[in-house]
Amino acid sequence: MLEVEGLTLHYYSGGGVVKAVDGVGFRIGEAETLGLVGESGCGKTSTGLALMRMLPRNVAHFGGKALLDGIDLLSLEAKRFDMEIRWRVVSMVFQGAMNSFNPVLKVGHQVAEPLVVKEGQRMEEALKTVRSLFRQVGLSEEVADRYPHELSGGMKQRAMIAMALVLNPKLLILDEPTSALDVSVQTQIMNLLKRLKRERGLSMIFITHDLALVSDIADAVAVMYAGEIVEYGVSDDMLTSPLHPYTQKLLKSIPRLKGPKTLEYIPGAPPNLVNPPPGCRFHPRCPQVFDRCRNEKPYDIKKGKASVKCWLYALER
Repeated sequence: MLEVEGLTLHYYSGGGVVKAVDGVGFRIGEAETLGLVGESGCGKTSTGLALMRMLPRNVAHFGGKALLDGIDLLSLEAKRFDMEIRWRVVSMVFQGAMNSFNPVLKVGHQVAEPLVVKEGQRMEEALKTVRSLFRQVGLSEEVADRYPHELSGGMKQRAMIAMALVLNPKLLILDEPTSALDVSVQTQIMNLLKRLKRERGLSMIFITHDLALVSDIADAVAVMYAGEIVEYGVSDDMLTSPLHPYTQKLLKSIPRLKGPKTLEYIPGAPPNLVNPPPGCRFHPRCPQVFDRCRNEKPYDIKKGKASVKCWLYALER
């Protein structure tokens, strides 16, 4: 359904141009979920915002292709994208539901706003739709008449999901939808997302740093590091037999019921994206680095159903 190629988003900053998203590509099929994982600051959220074309004023470069059913979302005229695509076809649940609602407006009015603005419905009519949608996401109808401070974190997250679904989009981008919630509420939200995916045939991009959540919902996984996707493949294969040294290190940092009790960590710190390292961007932290990694930028190398940016898998080292 969605095919992304060469997605690029750079920002101006005080120290230079930040290469937040640098040539990212992936595919998502109908009713499939892509897990987009990586450390904080690797470009996951910027990737989601780029697909929504919700860009700050300090953009230095924005480009690439994002073909949704054959239509390039990134080349559409801005007004047409806003009226025909944003929220109708592609919508987003933003990170931090606690701070995403206007504190002085009732929750139901905020969730109903896309119906009023984009569909031309009267508020009374839109609120009927919102109350029905609240029931579908596990909220009582009377939540529509409450203010944000009257809701718990889990209730706000469900209301945010309802807002993203109000125009029945085909693709839902979720940015860390469970990061501020306790474990029991996380489970409830994950079960809700899986049910919505099954009942509505939703395609999703699930942005997170939590590989345990990815294993629960994702059909495919894209591992992001320093603005690039370094490994991409089927969820089960990647989580059991990771290829890239970075993915291997991420998985070894997670506690397991069985296996080694000592957790590993990734030495060093993520690179400065104003001036990323030459060659492979992971090479300063990689335990398997060799000369070619330091000097040549790796390309996507096919390995079975997966692709990986790592010279370890090249025919000629």
